[in-house]
Amino acid sequence: MDLIYWRVVLRYGHVGHGNSIAVARHIVMPSDVTIIEVNHFVQTMPGVKSNGVLSLEQIDEATFLKEKEVEDDNFYIQNLKQKWPEEAM
Repeated sequence: MDLIYWRVVLRYGHVGHGNSIAVARHIVMPSDVTIIEVNHFVQTMPGVKSNGVLSLEQIDEATFLKEKEVEDDNFYIQNLKQKWPEEAM
């Protein structure tokens, strides 16, 4: 099965009244998934504000691996993973 790699910039909430934080997330999906399905998937991730998708773009595997390491060091993402450990983030 072929895979497609995506960089998605999302607005997350719970950082103060009326505030949000933009965080780049990196997603792996099967190649038969459309951009609309990816959009729907990321909108249902924990902590994402309604209408929280700021950008969505397909990237290559090398870029994905490099940027995924940076994402794993993100303090906000680390806190999300502690709050929702059972979710596939």
